[in-house]
Amino acid sequence: MHQLIIQYAFLLAVILFVVMLAQKIKVAYPILLVIVGLALSFLPILKDIEIEPDLIFVIFLPPLLYEAAWNTSWKDFWKWRRVISSFAFPIVIFTSTVVALISSSLIPGFTLALGFLLGGIISPPDAVSASAILKNVKVPKRLTTILEGESLLNDASSLVVFRFALAAVMTGSFVLTQAAGNFVLVIAMGILIGIGVALVFYALHRWLPTTTNVDIILTFLTPYVMYMTAEEFHYSGVLAVVSGGLFLSARRDRILTHRSRLQGINVWEAVAFVLNGFVFLLIGLEFPVIIYGLGSEGLLPAIRYSAIICLVLILGRLASTYGALYFTRFISHFITTADPNPNWKASLLFGWAGMRGVVSLAAALSIPVALKSGEAFPQRNLILFITFSVILVTLVLQGLTLPWLIKWVDMPDPDYTVSFEQQKQMVRKKLSMLSLKIINEKYHNALEHNDMIRSIKIRIEAEMEFLKDWEKEENTLRTEGFYHDYRVALEDIMAEQRILLKDLNRKEQINDQLIREQLELLDLEEEKLRRHFSQRED
Repeated sequence: MHQLIIQYAFLLAVILFVVMLAQKIKVAYPILLVIVGLALSFLPILKDIEIEPDLIFVIFLPPLLYEAAWNTSWKDFWKWRRVISSFAFPIVIFTSTVVALISSSLIPGFTLALGFLLGGIISPPDAVSASAILKNVKVPKRLTTILEGESLLNDASSLVVFRFALAAVMTGSFVLTQAAGNFVLVIAMGILIGIGVALVFYALHRWLPTTTNVDIILTFLTPYVMYMTAEEFHYSGVLAVVSGGLFLSARRDRILTHRSRLQGINVWEAVAFVLNGFVFLLIGLEFPVIIYGLGSEGLLPAIRYSAIICLVLILGRLASTYGALYFTRFISHFITTADPNPNWKASLLFGWAGMRGVVSLAAALSIPVALKSGEAFPQRNLILFITFSVILVTLVLQGLTLPWLIKWVDMPDPDYTVSFEQQKQMVRKKLSMLSLKIINEKYHNALEHNDMIRSIKIRIEAEMEFLKDWEKEENTLRTEGFYHDYRVALEDIMAEQRILLKDLNRKEQINDQLIREQLELLDLEEEKLRRHFSQRED
């Protein structure tokens, strides 16, 4: 136990260092973590680390999926629902079928059931990798939305394919009509269970006297209850988490207080960061173990098979994205689509953003060592090797080249003719106008004798004048100067206030809790200031 704690503490330190290095050299951290994990696998202290399949599925997968669903915009998800659904279901099935046909004809002793098993494992792209890469480059919002939405749903559909293929290998029988009916049932019931559990937690948040800490703990319990409930009845736990997460995310303002939302975001970001870091590092650490399982004679053929499968996956995804492009152009003549004439550039970028990751790893490792008869599971080591190779190749090859491809394509954002900054100022102006209207209509009498109410009006009027200057091109330089002076003054004031609060806290008669509360308010004010100016700095 002592050795295990030391190992994971060391790995956590490595994750922090690698992420900082990735930020420094402008590389997505999942790519660097896999490479570093591969290098560290040769250290004696880490040689006995093994990945437990249940650890990935039960401990890692539900919170990572829930966090991704929570951060997904339902508005954007619904807008692009047809594209997302097509990549999450038909194209996952298409990819799995292509992989199954090629692998079963290419690899000696590889049956069609094993081919579908492999196809179900390696068909879903990873959202974490894509999101980490896209953060460092300017890309149209629709691309990010579709990639994140696709990954949420195709994780579920690919695992359903995997489940049926695994059952076929274990039992030696497969009935297509029965499997198709069960496929639909597993998906539909997974969604219904997810929403049902979400309604229970909605009621707990909404009508029980919860505190901030209770709210946050409940959000951590939610994905596990969704996942385990669905899996207990042999339905899709992944879709349960995704559907329930989207349901609750769209209603967060009704069920969580402002304090719960602020603290919950910080806690969830830290937890998701650590979980993702461990998963990608463990991918690299486990790869030499898989190579050892193949033996020296099976390594070269396995490398050849992996290279062919990787090429099939990359080309198959590109073919799917361009097929979706032409299909959308055709079908837009008959139904309303979000984009009736999609750009070839979007299809190219979307097709190249097919990095594999967490779900593929978890599925591959969950393959049992032996069949029910006691015989060794056929081709298990080879399936594991191909899966790990696909993850490595797609992460490194596509992950490193995707930012360059985005810059080369130079695709403008077709959804936003008005810049983010212009939208931001417009929203601020409308909020200021509403605030002035409320003060003038409801608090007219208070303005005459209440200096604090009057100060609110003065501040809002100053904000309105500032926004008017910003809208005039001839005042741009003056406005930029005001931005700079305003921020410097506030930062200077808050820094001095912190010093004063710490000096006051040294006095015996001053309550320490009071000082902490004031420091927390300053932190919130500084975060508000940072978000207010972040887009201008970009």
